Amino acid sequence: MKNKYSNLLSPITINGMTLRNRTVMPPIGSNFATVSAEVSEEMIKYYELRAKGGTGLIIVENACVDFPMGTNGTKQCRIDDNQYVPGFYTLVERLHAYGAKVSVQLNHAGASAYALRLGGVQPVSASNIPSKTGGAIPRPLTVEEMKDIAKKYGEAAARAQLAGFDSVEIHAGHSYLLNQFLSPLFNNRTDEFGGSAENRARFAVMVIDSVRAAVGLRFPISIRISADDMLKGGNTLEDSLELMEFMQEKVDFLNISIAQNDNLYLQHDKMSLAEGWRSYMAKAFKEKFNKPVITSGNIRSAKIAEEIIAKGDADLLAMGRGLIAEPYWANKVADGQEHLLRRCISCNIGCADHRLAKSQPIRCSINPDLLFEDAYKEKQVKKAINVVVIGGGTAGLEAACTAAEVGCNVTLLEQKDRLGGLAWMIGTIPAKARIHYFVEYLENRVKELPNLNVRLNTKASKEILDELNPHFIINATGSKPLLPPIAGLLDRIDKDGSKVKSTFGFINNINSFDKDCKGKKIVVVGGGAVGLDVVEFFAERGAEVSVIEMMSVIGKDLDTNTKLDVYHMMKENNVKQLANTALQTVNDSSFTVRNPEGDIVDIDFDYGFVCLGMRSENAEFPKVEAYAAEKDVKLLNIGDSTRVRRIISGVEEGRNVVKTLEVMGAFK
Repeated sequence: MKNKYSNLLSPITINGMTLRNRTVMPPIGSNFATVSAEVSEEMIKYYELRAKGGTGLIIVENACVDFPMGTNGTKQCRIDDNQYVPGFYTLVERLHAYGAKVSVQLNHAGASAYALRLGGVQPVSASNIPSKTGGAIPRPLTVEEMKDIAKKYGEAAARAQLAGFDSVEIHAGHSYLLNQFLSPLFNNRTDEFGGSAENRARFAVMVIDSVRAAVGLRFPISIRISADDMLKGGNTLEDSLELMEFMQEKVDFLNISIAQNDNLYLQHDKMSLAEGWRSYMAKAFKEKFNKPVITSGNIRSAKIAEEIIAKGDADLLAMGRGLIAEPYWANKVADGQEHLLRRCISCNIGCADHRLAKSQPIRCSINPDLLFEDAYKEKQVKKAINVVVIGGGTAGLEAACTAAEVGCNVTLLEQKDRLGGLAWMIGTIPAKARIHYFVEYLENRVKELPNLNVRLNTKASKEILDELNPHFIINATGSKPLLPPIAGLLDRIDKDGSKVKSTFGFINNINSFDKDCKGKKIVVVGGGAVGLDVVEFFAERGAEVSVIEMMSVIGKDLDTNTKLDVYHMMKENNVKQLANTALQTVNDSSFTVRNPEGDIVDIDFDYGFVCLGMRSENAEFPKVEAYAAEKDVKLLNIGDSTRVRRIISGVEEGRNVVKTLEVMGAFK
């Protein structure tokens, strides 16, 4: 029978390189390389899993062609010396074994170079303009230096051939060196490398020519560009189409991306952006140049992916974060297992923020094991073990599924009438709807497990626990809004007819608020993640929004992408930001606050929201703890019921029940 995704799953040949399908893993830094910038076994296993999962083309993360001036990231691979060839050779060999084609991205960071590795030396660029707001001021490259760098690109490409790569990609986007020449945001040169489109493209052409001379005519080369800077004074789509006129004949396919460092939330596709939202850009390049084109942009479902290919908008689909979350995306689609796709929720926590802001190896909020995926299922319990999970949020669901998948008899008890916990609730906010993907995946996973029984509307009592006779209890009761003893707060919050609402009060009433809130005064107390979700909801509906934060910085603990997005949103919507301001009293139609000058003032509202974070919901835990001690039952407390954190922590703890079972001696 013909697969309904015949376009998506069809092969394509580009300059002699045949890909088995249209899925591409684009280059995303992992911090899996060694400190000495070599390929590690951890890095190989990470890519190997995506090759095993059916991905057509894997473009290995950007490798440095000129160390140290061109380096970026805490742990980036180098390809500027032959000593790095053996590691790449082993990587390619292992990926080829699973049928994937493999490319590597060649890059020079320019003004975006990793400062600590430069040892105080000034970075280089087209001009003296930083690659991001507040970034290091670079010095302009001389023409001789540019020729030397172009030569190094060619030498790096030759090494890629030696290592067995099927293709190379030249990075000319995302605020890196070649892009610093292409974009007027960074290039104010007055010589032959600045000014006109032809001049700004000249250095990139030099690099492409060097790479082509090194690899020959029958070796595929792609180029990745930011097709639209989406910043005032930067390249528009039309500008980039003009720039590509000078490059396209020299390359074989085009990787069409978007944005710069200052709008990273677009480059990394914030959660609220639609699936495939960038494909119109790829279509413009495909129609003009008749070249195979890669598009990206929150592509999660096979249906959307198929439509993009079928309509001719693009030839290949890059799903970087999607393949971090779901390594077997292509195989599951081909095998009719779409309901078991662990679709990326676009949170940018483990994949982007870990690497960019924290110098950590990448992780994933919804995939707790990026290297071994389902290997834990190979362990099976040697005797009947009854597991009771209390709480059906994401941590509890991951724990319940994991325990069932290794052979335990699992019962999950959930007080509410549906699964998903706080994640489901947050997902009802329009801009956060993609969070529901993960809950739906977990629910579908539950349905596949006959040894996992879910009881909704059920509180964990001594009688029920006695009935279930557990050997292992997992407490995952989540969290609830933090409501401190502020005068007037508990008397008014979430009461019938009250204008004052908590986080849950906002979510539970979200459909009752007008789509057009012009003229409405909205005041949100709390400048953390959830409070800012409320701010965004009303600001984008035209309300006059104020946000009150006791700390000196609003959004202090947000991830890098979200922080940039939120600050942009507040600026665009004229949100009044009141930092260093403390709530004193909650009134019917106003908040009494102490402002930074120490004055006590009232701030009026039509609706007031108190979003001061969450606290662990563990009121019943002492009873469960006492029961476990009395019955000599193993007890584990996980997720927000231990300490309020993000989804990523609870999911990781849910998967780690395998380790607890191992300590219990449960496995054969």
